[in-house]
Amino acid sequence: MFDFGSVSRIGVPSVPRAAIVDCTKNDLTVAREWYVVSVFPRHEKHVAQLLEARGTNYLLPLYSSLRRWKDRRKRIEMALFPGYVFVNIELEQRVGVLTLPGVARFITFKGQPAVVPDHEIKTIGISARRGLAIEPHPYLQKGRHVRIRSGPMTGMEGFLVRRKDKFRVVISVDLIMRSVAAEVDEADIEPLT
Repeated sequence: MFDFGSVSRIGVPSVPRAAIVDCTKNDLTVAREWYVVSVFPRHEKHVAQLLEARGTNYLLPLYSSLRRWKDRRKRIEMALFPGYVFVNIELEQRVGVLTLPGVARFITFKGQPAVVPDHEIKTIGISARRGLAIEPHPYLQKGRHVRIRSGPMTGMEGFLVRRKDKFRVVISVDLIMRSVAAEVDEADIEPLT
């Protein structure tokens, strides 16, 4: 399993950067899997606080966004995957998670909570933890499949997208059909066959 450390937030700098809220205080050697919990709109942070209070392992990736109102501008931290929180629990503990205020349901497949592959959790956690410029992106299933061979995201795989003069690697979470994009240098990527 992966240990992302204790609860942390990356300060809001002058440019949008990723932040992550996670809680992995419990021993990860127990047979636990990562599941996706669907939460009510704009309840991601509240559910994360409740999970932390219970000592439940969770992952809530955040990104910083500049919002404008008539009288001011403000940077706010928003959920990278709106409506979802990742939890690392034993299957028998799901009732305790479902009883939390703000939790709607587990994402299921054939009637059982669907397990998120470890490599997807690792990719999301590392991307957000390292403070990379990461943001939501429309879901991608096809494209030029690449691997990052150097830099802070070494070994991660995704789809290459070109935006103006910059390159982005789009990382998709197939279970919830959501994607995130991170800017990379062209020299840091290699095509996969």
